[in-house]
Amino acid sequence: MAAPKKVAAPKKAVAPKRAAKTSAPPKAVAGKTSASGTPAKATVTKTSASSAPAKTTTRKPTPAKKTAPAKKAAPAAVTPAKAASAKAAPTKITPAKPPRNESHTALVRRARRINRELGEVYPYAHPELDFENPFQLVVATVLSAQTTDLRVNQTTPALFGKYPTPEDLAAANPEEVEEILRPTGFFRAKTKSVIGLSKALRDDFGGEVPGRLEDLVKLPGVGRKTAFVVLGNAFGRPGITVDTHFQRLVRRWQWTDATEPDKIEAAIGGLFPKSEWTMLSHHVIFHGRRICHARKPACGACPIAPLCPAYGEGETDPEKAQKLLKYEKGGFPGQRLNPPQSYLDAGGIPAPPLGAAIPSAPAPGASAPGAPAPASAGPAPGSPAREAG
Repeated sequence: MAAPKKVAAPKKAVAPKRAAKTSAPPKAVAGKTSASGTPAKATVTKTSASSAPAKTTTRKPTPAKKTAPAKKAAPAAVTPAKAASAKAAPTKITPAKPPRNESHTALVRRARRINRELGEVYPYAHPELDFENPFQLVVATVLSAQTTDLRVNQTTPALFGKYPTPEDLAAANPEEVEEILRPTGFFRAKTKSVIGLSKALRDDFGGEVPGRLEDLVKLPGVGRKTAFVVLGNAFGRPGITVDTHFQRLVRRWQWTDATEPDKIEAAIGGLFPKSEWTMLSHHVIFHGRRICHARKPACGACPIAPLCPAYGEGETDPEKAQKLLKYEKGGFPGQRLNPPQSYLDAGGIPAPPLGAAIPSAPAPGASAPGAPAPASAGPAPGSPAREAG
């Protein structure tokens, strides 16, 4: 009975030694167990049980490392949102104001870029007074003071129908002329001016409108602004028309801080070549009448808003700004009863004659009710007028 007890004791002593060996080199044991079979599996299960806490302790930091990137992924999801908000900011248009120490070269580049953009927006820009010859243009320009070109265009057909030449108007009865010009306002002073300039044309220039600035400004009621309108549009000679719209916009764009028309003319003339002066005037005046209004500019619908240092002086909400657009930009008739074909091709609507009701703005895709637009006046697909208006 004692012999079996002694044999059992060494077996217990050998077992821990084998367990120690198996726990030391787990890889070697794994190889032996695969060769030995079932007992090896038992020892592997024991070693896995004993090493499980160690592995679990090593696995705990591992999920922590995986969760750390997950936490970093959350800010990564926020970053695109910030980027989206940053991209959404330009939709509100935040133009960079020019520096106070802007060089003359930088000013020239900025001004010419704005003019190029306006040329793309208003490729059909033109003088908005109806005329067939220089005499009609100089008279219409004098009559346009303190009133709209639309009102002048509605009035001059009767005037030129009765007095087609300077000689006819020079010999006219002032009271009859006053009655015709009454809708334009200040009709007595305007009657005196147009009759006076007609007499000067008859007596001093053989009934012809002179094509020189120094001669034009000698005519009654004709100043530099009127003279440049006539020179640029009747004779093709470059000139800058500094009217109220032109003065307002060039100051908003910080092209100049001058307030007197002659100083504005000189300052702006130095930024552009003479060949661009006439069309520059049309671009700026067109924009001032349609979008960049005096009291409430339609900043939210302005196509050159990113270039404008004065952005925000008017309505910035796009939907509200859209309702402020005038003439063809807002779907309304223009100022000319007989506009150029390019204006009609761009979607412009002719103005109604005197006494006719001015049609209201049509719904999108519809033509203005009652507008005397010819078949060719339909909006051209993709035209800038329809896209902006």
